[in-house]
Amino acid sequence: MNSLPVIVLGAGGHARVLIDALLLSPENLLGTTDTNHQNQPLLGVPYLGGDEVIEKYSSNEIRLVNGIGSISQPYLREKIFRKFKKLGYRFIKVIHPSSIIATDVKLGEGVQVMAGAIIQSGSEIGDNTIVNTRASVDHDCRIGQHIHLAPGAILCGNVCIEELGHVGAGATILQSIRVGAQVLVGAGTLVKSDIEGTARDKEKIA
Repeated sequence: MNSLPVIVLGAGGHARVLIDALLLSPENLLGTTDTNHQNQPLLGVPYLGGDEVIEKYSSNEIRLVNGIGSISQPYLREKIFRKFKKLGYRFIKVIHPSSIIATDVKLGEGVQVMAGAIIQSGSEIGDNTIVNTRASVDHDCRIGQHIHLAPGAILCGNVCIEELGHVGAGATILQSIRVGAQVLVGAGTLVKSDIEGTARDKEKIA
């Protein structure tokens, strides 16, 4: 384990779930930050102030957890991740101990795998992606950066999802389907054919 303390960015529901998982690990939680200045501890973890608190510490003194959730495409999560990466900070992975992850799975920086999630052999999960509660990723899937697989989402084998997508709660994507960038798959949807994505607007990338 890296001995550097951890700060969680955000103080909402997703941050609280992440803190619960981190409390089951040996990580040293320094506190949380929040732009809305909620000024209250989460599960006993102290509130430190707004996100500007982060820059009081050098990138060699702390590590970060992206506690911003999303109910659509995770643009704010991406913005926060890019901002602090540009400043030199590192985001840790959060892996709930009840999740099941095959030994050869590749997880990017800041990936979050929540309670009961399953990721099978040969899969790759990109930076800053959430595999939420009881989501299932079968063999050889390629999941891009800044994706949210919502609770109960099911990906069959060989699925590819490009960046900045959201797969809603209980949605199912059948085998070998490709989902393009910035696509929102609605809750409960059955995806049986490829979905084209949309190009990034370079002016909006922080």
